[in-house]
Amino acid sequence: MTEQDYEDQLLKQSIPYRAILAARNARIALEHGFTSLRDLETEGAMYADVDVKKAIERGEVPGARIFASTRAMAPTGTYPLMGFSWELDLPHGVQVVDGVENARLAVRQQIAHGADWIKYYSDHGYFFTPDGVLHSHVNFTDEEARAIVEETHRLGHKVAAHSIGSDGIAASLRAGVDSIEHGDGFTDELLDKAVKQGAYWCPTITVGVYVAPGRGGAWSPMVEAERKAFARGLQKGVKIVFGTDVGGFPWTGLNQAREFKYYVEYGMTPLQAIRTATSTAAEMLGWSDKIGTVEAGKLADLVAVAGDPLADISELERVRFVMKEGVVYKNEFK
Repeated sequence: MTEQDYEDQLLKQSIPYRAILAARNARIALEHGFTSLRDLETEGAMYADVDVKKAIERGEVPGARIFASTRAMAPTGTYPLMGFSWELDLPHGVQVVDGVENARLAVRQQIAHGADWIKYYSDHGYFFTPDGVLHSHVNFTDEEARAIVEETHRLGHKVAAHSIGSDGIAASLRAGVDSIEHGDGFTDELLDKAVKQGAYWCPTITVGVYVAPGRGGAWSPMVEAERKAFARGLQKGVKIVFGTDVGGFPWTGLNQAREFKYYVEYGMTPLQAIRTATSTAAEMLGWSDKIGTVEAGKLADLVAVAGDPLADISELERVRFVMKEGVVYKNEFK
């Protein structure tokens, strides 16, 4: 997504229209074989993801089950829309949060409106130093970030943090988040800390590869930095979970299952890659008793392909059969 695309989304698309697109996208995800989605913010569409989640749960529209995080959080001056005249009162892509008490209040508000997860932006402004480390500017103070995490955990929920540079990752781990999103700047020390704390890592490689050519600056070398970090994280035993940041690249035209291909290219076996989207993902969500493996008593979520994904992981980009909770939504084997 370009800067212009983002501005058009917030300034020209109504929330009802975006909810319609979200319902379409949940159906696309289901047809691609993804029976569950963790939606890590609505980008200015308020709590519309909760409405789409409810519509799917009630059978009004078909789609992947949704774990919603609603609005996401960032402090003043760190997240678009920015750069417009100060005289204009423009919509925000996130819930703007400043100060410890406002952080706790925002958590309570989002959970009260249906958030399953809380998501915040830990950093922005990425740059490499001569030693090859990817750095960033940290958004929240440690006290603010800890308040977000502590309040979320107190209310029985989990926290995901957008953390690209090493500084943002370090701040997120200090705060005690449950998952690191993107994580391009992971260093060996931070990978060890993630393992020790049991934090999950969602690399979202597909979106990085997609946007890097058009953004320039640090974005292109970030792709290679993440490739190296991924290999080290895999070796160290970091809990890597499938995630793509789809929406940052088009829902139509590029199957989000492409992420599997990168995991295998970066060092995983096909079976390890599959587990990032099944058993490990279910564990992160706290739903291991319901999904993630095929066992008696669990929800009947099943997908099938024509070939062997253990021999060719790209088979998962050509899902031909999808069952969710025992209901068949796609069957091309007839």
